[in-house]
Amino acid sequence: MATVDSFQFLYREISRSCSFYFETLALVGALYTASKVITLLRDCCVLVRVHFLPRMIPTKKLTQRYGDWAVVYGASEPVATAYAEELARHGISIIFVTQDHTSVRDTAASLSQSYGVETVVLLADFSLDPAASKPIIEAMRGKDIGFLVNCLDGSLATPQSLIEIPEQVLLDLVNKNIAVATLMTRLVLPGMLERSRGAVVNISSGSCCRPFPERVALTASTGYMDHFSKALHLEYSSRGIFVQSLMPFQIAKSVLEPSSSSSSSSSTHSWFVPKPDVYARHAVSTLGVSNRTTGYWPHTLQLGLMRRIPEWIWVLGSRVFISLS
Repeated sequence: MATVDSFQFLYREISRSCSFYFETLALVGALYTASKVITLLRDCCVLVRVHFLPRMIPTKKLTQRYGDWAVVYGASEPVATAYAEELARHGISIIFVTQDHTSVRDTAASLSQSYGVETVVLLADFSLDPAASKPIIEAMRGKDIGFLVNCLDGSLATPQSLIEIPEQVLLDLVNKNIAVATLMTRLVLPGMLERSRGAVVNISSGSCCRPFPERVALTASTGYMDHFSKALHLEYSSRGIFVQSLMPFQIAKSVLEPSSSSSSSSSTHSWFVPKPDVYARHAVSTLGVSNRTTGYWPHTLQLGLMRRIPEWIWVLGSRVFISLS
């Protein structure tokens, strides 16, 4: 009995002496929980503000906010084609700049017939002709260019080690996805600055947020496009130019997302894998609202989950993925 009383007395004394530490730990835990709740509420508010309110609240027409014409580079990609069609649905005429005009000409004719807008197709290969920008400048002359859409080449998403990519192919990919996109922005910006309005939309991929195995070129290119967009927006937003970095994940019938392993898997659509036209409709609604977004709210949920995974876990998982494949 004396032993039990001694133990209870000792326990009370220890509890009394450690009560300050218990209260401190409880306070730290409460503050941590409160910060996580506030962060979650903030993310929910941003999700609603970016992806839902613009689709519910009427705004000015895109032609009034930005201009009557759009220049689209990389229209051979399904997501860029869908984005151009969504712009045409809003009454915006399109200038397509492409290296392969065969598929784009049919798209241009379809848009003209369906929406009654003007379309121009320009064949420009900057890798072969240093003066390829001249016809683009001539085509833009006298037009109210309000949009520039640069789209990343989907072939980058094909799993391939850097040393397996031929040197010329690698140079062409860098030229097409980085140099030409930068040059296109350089060509279009002066006219936008004169009118103090315009929108530059760079469509890359969600892979810019985390490195992916066997997709070094994709990760680097998307990272450049994302940082280029942020820097451009910082420099020109005060002069009426809205610059947006679109970072979609997997899109049906598109290989922009690195997780698509085959054409058959990318051809099916679901809630998290939207059709290109569905994605484009959501993405266009975010113009003027967010300068850096996935453009599609289920993809924003994916991005939020990806950011909350510690990088060391991500790297470990990537190494396991490589070893299993």
